[in-house]
Amino acid sequence: MNEEYEVRDFASTGGEVLLFTIDGVIYGIEIKYINEIIGYEDITIVPKVPSYIKGVINIRGQIVPIISVRKRFGKEEIPPDERTCIIVLEFEGSNQVGIIVDRVREVTTAKPADICATPQHRNVNANHYIKYIIEDDSGIKLLLNCEKLVLELEN
Repeated sequence: MNEEYEVRDFASTGGEVLLFTIDGVIYGIEIKYINEIIGYEDITIVPKVPSYIKGVINIRGQIVPIISVRKRFGKEEIPPDERTCIIVLEFEGSNQVGIIVDRVREVTTAKPADICATPQHRNVNANHYIKYIIEDDSGIKLLLNCEKLVLELEN
């Protein structure tokens, strides 16, 4: 119920969004989830976790799990390069999770008039990772549902 309220609130008020790319597609995350952005670094592999969880890193004494967004989306993984980043997200209770993205682009402001609901067709957003579609003069961006992306485990 709380998540629904937050979803409606973003759609009605808009807000700042960090944009990044995966496989040439522009995605966004509400700025309220962003703790920091760091360069790609070596990840310690953890056995017997879902394949999209790449492992963990130590950030200033805190162990942070790292998720491959490419793998989570069923895309082919590519070797990291100098523009590959880890976006560290923070949730309630100071829980942090890092997500690996191809490129961080910019922070932009999504206006309520530019925010659209996702299509209701069952195959378009079956996993519910996309919270909203933002369409403005620069094109379409897919606003991710961070809770679904990183907090709901799949086998």
